[in-house]
Amino acid sequence: AEARSMESLEKQLICPICLEMFSKPVVILPCQHNLCRKCANDVFQASNPLWQSRGSSAVPSGGRFRCPSCRHEVVLDRHGVYGLQRNLLVENIIDIYKQESARPLHAKAEQHLMCEEHEDERINIYCLRCEAPTCSLCKVFGAHKDCEVAPLPAVYQRQKVGGPRGLGGPRVPAQPPSRPPLCPQSELSDGIAMLVAGNDRIQAIITQMEEICHTIEENGRRQKQHVGLRFDALYGILEERKKELLQSIAAEQEAKLQRVRGLIRQYGDHLEASSKLVESAIQAMEEPQMAVYLQVLRGMGAGTALGPITDMSKASMSSRPEPGYENMDHFSINVDYVAEMLRTIEFQTGA
Repeated sequence: AEARSMESLEKQLICPICLEMFSKPVVILPCQHNLCRKCANDVFQASNPLWQSRGSSAVPSGGRFRCPSCRHEVVLDRHGVYGLQRNLLVENIIDIYKQESARPLHAKAEQHLMCEEHEDERINIYCLRCEAPTCSLCKVFGAHKDCEVAPLPAVYQRQKVGGPRGLGGPRVPAQPPSRPPLCPQSELSDGIAMLVAGNDRIQAIITQMEEICHTIEENGRRQKQHVGLRFDALYGILEERKKELLQSIAAEQEAKLQRVRGLIRQYGDHLEASSKLVESAIQAMEEPQMAVYLQVLRGMGAGTALGPITDMSKASMSSRPEPGYENMDHFSINVDYVAEMLRTIEFQTGA
């Protein structure tokens, strides 16, 4: 909260010309805005280039310029910006701000460290039994009235700087001369060093595990690719074998179809010839003239009407597909054992 207040105060102490903190002397304009007198003089000189300097022997007339904050016109007398009134209040505030900013941070923090039990009391003593900072009222009336206490600055010096133990508190036991006494600050430094070393070890372990994660990802990617290629090879073998078996089925299918279609053409030709003979025989039977009748029989290629008919009826029709010729079941395959083997594919142990 104090830091925010100081920051807000600093914003109020910024000159609108140089954008820095006001430098003394600070002048106040009639519009109640403030400027560094040097900045005000720069603005005035820029607005009145013919106005002579303050050290000149001539007495010039006053000039004018506009306030950079509100654009209010500022009319000056013959003294120029040196005739403007100084704002001593702002100058004093700047001095106080600089003093507060120069104070150590821990000194500011100590002023605001108040007792939780007694809100108006500062924490100024240290309970040696409870090892906790407290206030004077807690020692007199509160929870630490039966405890042994010491001034907080003394305990601070002893704990951080390593001064002598005392003030009613427990004393440090004497150590052998070959081993110099270890002050609390050295213990704290050693503890910090141990923590830093531990953090370094943990960071090294984290780095090592991150490298392991990277290696796992890389190995997993490589093995996935390897297994994928193996299965692609199996797919290729299956596709090739499938193509060969389908070609065998197609070859036998085509051979059987050609044979059956040849027989169909053969029987068709026989049927056509027989139909023509039947038609000729019917015409001969219907012919009333004997000469024409005999001529028709001669055209049929036989001396009598029954000759060609008998020959046609005796023609051999024994060439036909045997029973079951159309069956293609002998091309069936059993892949159950192959499917079971594929289902039981596992990784090789130790591979």
